[in-house]
Amino acid sequence: MLLKPKAIFLDMDGTILDHYNKVSIHTKEIIDELRSQGIFVFIATGRAVDEIEELVPPGFQVDGFITSNGMAGYVGKEVVFKHSLSLELVETIIEQARRNKVYYELFPYGTSRVTLKQDKPYVEDEIRDPKPDSVGINEWLSRKQAIKEEIAWKDNIEGNEFSKFYFFARTTEHINRWKNELDKIKQEIDFTTSISSNHNVEVMVANVNKATGIKQMLKHFDLSEDEILAIGDSDNDLPMLQFASFSVAMKNAPDHIKEIADDITDFTCDEDGVYHYLKSRFNMINILV
Repeated sequence: MLLKPKAIFLDMDGTILDHYNKVSIHTKEIIDELRSQGIFVFIATGRAVDEIEELVPPGFQVDGFITSNGMAGYVGKEVVFKHSLSLELVETIIEQARRNKVYYELFPYGTSRVTLKQDKPYVEDEIRDPKPDSVGINEWLSRKQAIKEEIAWKDNIEGNEFSKFYFFARTTEHINRWKNELDKIKQEIDFTTSISSNHNVEVMVANVNKATGIKQMLKHFDLSEDEILAIGDSDNDLPMLQFASFSVAMKNAPDHIKEIADDITDFTCDEDGVYHYLKSRFNMINILV
C-alpha cells in the first residue's frame, strides 16, 4: 500500500471523464486539494492536447498533461517533450485506410485533426445512425462531434509533425481486419499501436506509450519513479498501470485491467469514481460531497 504518493497520473476517458465526456466539479476539487498538499497530479490521456479544454470544468488545473498516449507532454503552454509520426508513415497508412474504408483522424500538432476530402463519404458513413449497440456512447458522441465540428477536411496532408492517428469502425470485425493490416505495415515501418475500446486503434511512434511519457514528465520535474499512483480503465492504460508503484483500475474497467491492478475503485466513472477513491484514500473530509 502506497501511503502518500509523490505524483498521481489520471487517465481521462472512462476514468475522470464520464460517458458523456465531462469531468465533474468534484474531481476538479479533489485534484486542487491534492496539489495544495504538495502531491503532483498529471493527466495521462490518449486525447490530443487541443481536445482537453472543452471537457474539463472552468479553472481545472494539473501539473502537466501527457497526451496522445505518450506522444507529447505539456506544462501549461510549455512543450516538455514531443514525438512525431513520419510523413512517409502517414501517407502509407492513409493509402491503406482508404483501401480498407477505415474511418481515420490524423492529428497534426498545432492545428485541427485532418481527414482527406476524398475519404469523406465512407468516413461519414461509419458514423451513420443508429449507434451500434457495442459502441460506447462516449466514443460515439466524440465521433459525431468530430464529423460535425472538429475535422478539417483537406485536399492534401499539410505539415510534417503529427501526434497520432485515430481509427474507428462500426463493427469489431472491421477494426480487427484493420489491425491486421497495420501489423503488415509495421513490418516495413515500425510504430506502436494502442486501443481504448473494441472499436478503435491508434498509431503512435514506435516504443511510445503512457509509461514512456510519464518517465519523461517525471524527469522534467526531477521526481523519482518511485511512489507513483496511476488510475485508468483500458488497454492504452496498461503500460502506465504496470509502471506505477501503485495502480488502480476503475470499477467500469474490463476484468483483464482489474486483474493487473493493485486496487479497484468502488464507483464507476459515471459515479465520480476517481473523486470518491481519492477522497477516501487520503481522508479529505473537507471536500464537498
